[in-house]
Amino acid sequence: MKNQSKTIRFGDTHRHFPVPKTFSVIAKPIGPKCNLNCTYCYYLEKENFYPDTTKFKLRENALEQFIKSYIQDQEAGHITFAWQGGEPTMLGVDYFKKALELQKKYANGKTIANAFQTNGTYITDEWCSFFKDNGFLVGISIDGPEKLNDHYRRTKGGEPTFRKIMKGIELLHKHQVEFNTLSVVNDLTSQYPLEIYRFLKSIGSTFMQFIPIVECSATQDDNLKLVTEAYEKKAHVTEWSVDPEKYGEFLCAIFDEWVRNDVARYFVQIFDVTLANWIGQSPGLCVFGDTCGRAAAIEHNGDVYSCDHYVYENYYLGNVMDTSLGEMLASQKQTDFGLAKRNSLPRYCLQCEYHFACHGECPKNRFIKTPDGQDGLNYLCKGYKMFFKYATPFMNYMAKELEKKRAPANVMQWIKQKESKKIAYNKLGRNDPCFCGSGLKYKKCHGK
Repeated sequence: MKNQSKTIRFGDTHRHFPVPKTFSVIAKPIGPKCNLNCTYCYYLEKENFYPDTTKFKLRENALEQFIKSYIQDQEAGHITFAWQGGEPTMLGVDYFKKALELQKKYANGKTIANAFQTNGTYITDEWCSFFKDNGFLVGISIDGPEKLNDHYRRTKGGEPTFRKIMKGIELLHKHQVEFNTLSVVNDLTSQYPLEIYRFLKSIGSTFMQFIPIVECSATQDDNLKLVTEAYEKKAHVTEWSVDPEKYGEFLCAIFDEWVRNDVARYFVQIFDVTLANWIGQSPGLCVFGDTCGRAAAIEHNGDVYSCDHYVYENYYLGNVMDTSLGEMLASQKQTDFGLAKRNSLPRYCLQCEYHFACHGECPKNRFIKTPDGQDGLNYLCKGYKMFFKYATPFMNYMAKELEKKRAPANVMQWIKQKESKKIAYNKLGRNDPCFCGSGLKYKKCHGK
């Protein structure tokens, strides 16, 4: 069946949407269960959301229904499963061998890929052989060098995790398993951008994600301490959340080194998606899209929620044993959730020169007021503005190179040429020949 497209307008009240051609559902087959107790983790406390559950595990019948629906409900010929947690390695290799059997059973000619996010502490030779043999892309959660990683990333017993993670990474290298890294930017790590970037390169990470931590904590007793901006009770930003301007400085520092030396050699997610928005393409990352709602999350019991940052009662879409994923993702509730990302933006954002690059970022972070007092401004706004402003000339150049079907990596040579001219500019006397080769004296040309 071919999907029919429809123009969505701000004032639409009666809408019916077909199943999206593609969507993603983050699979959390072990729910929030984890062997670590990272201070800033927003998901650990989801155990309190299921107070009667003693064993967090997506059972085989629900696993099969999830895999079947996820493949069959999408028109795409390439399907990627994203396995997260909690810590998915706690389920054991055999669990994911069964998942692969089910994927093959329902593939029906489609290409299936698997991405696996782990803290790395339980990686063994067996896991690595499994990842390698089945082409898994592994994501390792690590915040930087030992002193930075271990500040918040600790075990349940309070022990540091860095050396365990590094042992896991060594095993990945040993078995030639491809991996990328996910690093949290918090109040501490935001102060060490280049130390972290260079460290990640040194351990073999060629694709990096930097995730800013912004969490609000309820000020009154409740089972769920970390809350969304729509929480009815008063809340405040946690002490480990990143300062907006520090986040901007963090991005600018890494971008400056990357754009001069590492374009096309190392990949940083936010730089990739910024360039995509710069040339008018889909960014491929929900937080920087115009709308969202195509990236849901499935919990350990088959419950499906609008987003893994919105695992709250108000964002419950249904259970995979009762309703197909396609139906849930195409539901009015999920459609409204996705459109709200755009429709709830304050005027300040809509009039911003960087609106096209940001789109207000994630709605969960929109809890401060605009300069004119309107609700809904993103907490990280100052940081993003700082980064976009700094990146503008380089993004403009790379965008033009792409338009001319040339490599964006040419930006590195362009920067070198500009800086060499600047050096020449500083050394020239007014009566010397101009550096541009015009034949004119410098004072009559670029020195005017």
